[in-house]
Amino acid sequence: MKIPRILLAAGASGSGKTLITCGILEALVQRGLKTASFKCGPDYIDPMFHSRVIGTKSRNLDTFFTEPAITRYLLIRNSQDCDVAVMEGVMGYYDGVGGTTTRASAYDLASTTETPVILIVNSKGMSVSLAAYIKGFLEYKENSGIKGVIFNQMSPMLYPRMKDLVENELHIQVLGYVPKVEDCVIESRHLGLVLPDEIPELKSRLRKLAEVLENSLDIDGILKLAATAPDLKDETEPAGIDPAFGFHLEEPVRIAVAEDEAFCFFYADNFRLLKKMGAELVPFSPIRDEELPENIQGLLLYGGYPELNGQKLEENISMKTSIKEAVEGGMPCLAECGGFMYLHDTMEDMDGVERHTAGVIPGRSYRTPRLNRFGYITLAQKKPVLGEADLGSIPGHEFHYFDSENCGGDFIAHKPESKRSWECIHGTDTMLVGYPHLYYYGCPKLPKAFLKKCLDYKKQRCSGQKEHQEA
Repeated sequence: MKIPRILLAAGASGSGKTLITCGILEALVQRGLKTASFKCGPDYIDPMFHSRVIGTKSRNLDTFFTEPAITRYLLIRNSQDCDVAVMEGVMGYYDGVGGTTTRASAYDLASTTETPVILIVNSKGMSVSLAAYIKGFLEYKENSGIKGVIFNQMSPMLYPRMKDLVENELHIQVLGYVPKVEDCVIESRHLGLVLPDEIPELKSRLRKLAEVLENSLDIDGILKLAATAPDLKDETEPAGIDPAFGFHLEEPVRIAVAEDEAFCFFYADNFRLLKKMGAELVPFSPIRDEELPENIQGLLLYGGYPELNGQKLEENISMKTSIKEAVEGGMPCLAECGGFMYLHDTMEDMDGVERHTAGVIPGRSYRTPRLNRFGYITLAQKKPVLGEADLGSIPGHEFHYFDSENCGGDFIAHKPESKRSWECIHGTDTMLVGYPHLYYYGCPKLPKAFLKKCLDYKKQRCSGQKEHQEA
């Protein structure tokens, strides 16, 4: 399948790749091109930023979570109706799992998907040394995949000379530069907290940035490079990938999904897989709705910012009661990170105030001064959960400044490329809740098991109602 595509990478975090990626996406959208965007790695914020502010279709691609064939399949499925796909790398180009490997790096993703790479180089304080810097990235791996370069923070006066130098000495295409544009800077808080009332400001800044990039970058050259990407083989059927991994519910179930400013960290492909397996997803707001939606058979509470919305969540007593009664009444529930925090008896908010929350998990969730258990993990269960004795090795990810008095102990989390491990997650016949974030295409047994339990719950409720009516 022909999918024009590029991957924007950098030598290190803080080189400007997120802002430049957003600017290029906006420029492509302004040209009328239907664009798909992808973030390398387990990142919720950048895809949110792409989709909400720029309006592009945005997904994650992560070679830690998924095998190569599934990674390519997801790229194909999420790009097939688009004119061009733009991937944003993570950290430094070669930086992968454990800090000592290239696994799950931007380089790994580019290699797996055969995607041409444009290296964004923070040029501040450099001139001729740029050539040495770029040469190192080109030669570190025999097949680096790097086909072009963009200079960031470069003056218009210096650019023509540096372009000639790099192209003549390294024989690689220089696709433009990005000058320092103060009023296009987007503070880091916006990348993490894209609130509705801030979106108009962000849109205007990105439109201005796109105008700058139309003049300073070779957008036509970038599109020509994207068009050189080789065709991808659609491996769906031979590899046994999807159609929902050979599973579909015999009848549909309705799953309530918490979705508002407190719960906004979603993998769109998780939703896609659940729907393909036969689920109907029903969004609701734990902040504003009085109770759970009617006629549901399962509950999903993903991550987000409950700590920033603690007062509103605490004050919605009827919703907390509705959730507690549903979960304790046997409704299957998956909860991650912020959703897990909300299920506690109490949760400390960002102001240090103890908020009474849903009361499903005994104990409190509290703020800590630093990141806890950051990065990739692999989960192994210690007992049957969701009716399954062996859900397999489950890849996951943690990123949180909060912790819990009661993290659970029904799974063991193992750090890759490390001997470190710890207990986590509350797992029962109907519940799997804890801090780890999960990507369902990396562990299809999990959504299958969850949906089976939702269907069992539906049948039990229907049977109970029938018996009640007959009595």
